[in-house]
Amino acid sequence: MSLALKNAFQPTSLVELIKFAEMLAKSSMVPKDYQGRPENILVAAQWGAEIGLGILQSVQNISIINGRPSIWGDAALALVRGSSLCEYVRETISGEGDQMVATCRIKRRGEEEVVVKFSASDAKKAGLWSKTGTWQQYPGRMLQMRARGFGLRDVFPDVLRGVITAEEAEDYPAADPIPAVAHRPAPVVEHDAAPLSDMLEQRAMAARKAYDEAATRKRIRQLETHIPPLVTELQEAGRADLIEALNASREGSFARVVEADE
Repeated sequence: MSLALKNAFQPTSLVELIKFAEMLAKSSMVPKDYQGRPENILVAAQWGAEIGLGILQSVQNISIINGRPSIWGDAALALVRGSSLCEYVRETISGEGDQMVATCRIKRRGEEEVVVKFSASDAKKAGLWSKTGTWQQYPGRMLQMRARGFGLRDVFPDVLRGVITAEEAEDYPAADPIPAVAHRPAPVVEHDAAPLSDMLEQRAMAARKAYDEAATRKRIRQLETHIPPLVTELQEAGRADLIEALNASREGSFARVVEADE
């Protein structure tokens, strides 16, 4: 479901879009990163169109961080809740101080509930808990955004198109690659968010499981759109073993579907 309003202005040609972007770039009502930069507005507008945001919503909710587009957590939640695939998203924060834990419960229609947690302990392992700025000022909110970001990307990659949340993107150094969600994994009743260094292996294993359970060509095509970034990360990490296992699952899924068609 798109969040773009039906009566909002929508350019009907590239020329109109360029003129509109130039006009917005001169406005003081757009974020500073877009002021005087119509080319960035054009990119944001295209990214927004991919995930169902109007042009103004895109400018307000999409940020380019470390060279990659990201979307603020509240907008990501709005997109998911606006999708007919979403049954519910429920968030809670428990504990205090070093015992604080953020929990995000997500239910996709036709699947089991997925529970993602991100704790103060997870933040410490990732080097975030002592980070100056918002992690010190609003630790509960930051834990909530990290649990939300992981959960929404895991369960609804087809809605968010793999775009990472801005709150998460801000925590990655410019030189480091930002982990990309490779798939929508098979339902998991509950799991804790692991340290960032362990997430790559978890995603590879979940991708294999998703391929093993894929029953249609359409489902396989959906998985294939998210695999290249994962393979790149595995190559950079030197995990040839995981790449080989993932390829075996991919080949098996193709062979299984072809055999079923015959």
